[in-house]
Amino acid sequence: MLVITCQLFTGKSYPLNYAFFWLFRGLNLIRQNRKLLQKKIKEKKPVFNLTSKVMKRVLFAGLLMLAFSAASFSKPTVASGKTYTRLGDYRIEMTDPTVINSTECKTYLISYENSPMQVKVVVMKGKKCKDFVVVSDKLAVKYVCNKNYFGVERLTKPFDGITTSDATLNRSEYFHQKVIAPGMRGELENAQLIAAYFPLLINQDLLATI
Repeated sequence: MLVITCQLFTGKSYPLNYAFFWLFRGLNLIRQNRKLLQKKIKEKKPVFNLTSKVMKRVLFAGLLMLAFSAASFSKPTVASGKTYTRLGDYRIEMTDPTVINSTECKTYLISYENSPMQVKVVVMKGKKCKDFVVVSDKLAVKYVCNKNYFGVERLTKPFDGITTSDATLNRSEYFHQKVIAPGMRGELENAQLIAAYFPLLINQDLLATI
């Protein structure tokens, strides 16, 4: 039996079939009293007695089902941290894979506390390690790794028609990020480095408007 935890009002855990029971019971009550409901609507009288025990349970079951649906479709946050920039804290979520040459590539979505900018990170197989193609509406680059280092490179080969733009790239920061950390780190660790360092690659004049 599937059990979900809901703390909307009581902080207790309820079986999912409990919610279904009261939801369907409420629908049956409405169906059985359809004529009476229609009469009350015409007379502009209250349709439901919200103080009744049954109606309380029906409403609670509806809220329980809503909470369950929201939890089912939300994307899991896999990491979060600070950027130490005006963008504030970052959050990394898993999102739908990106298909490249018929191959599904793991994809992360990075969002920032103080900005609507979202950054997509596509993890691809590299020569000696994994490459991380990083795309936003402001800038696109690639982070690469090997046994010695993890750092940034220009996106010279078009990715979905996009390459690195000199107009939006902070060249000074680009050279600072050629080597960020030792190589052969974990995939999620590299994604966290990207979330923290990528905003600094955006031209400072443009970054100020984000």
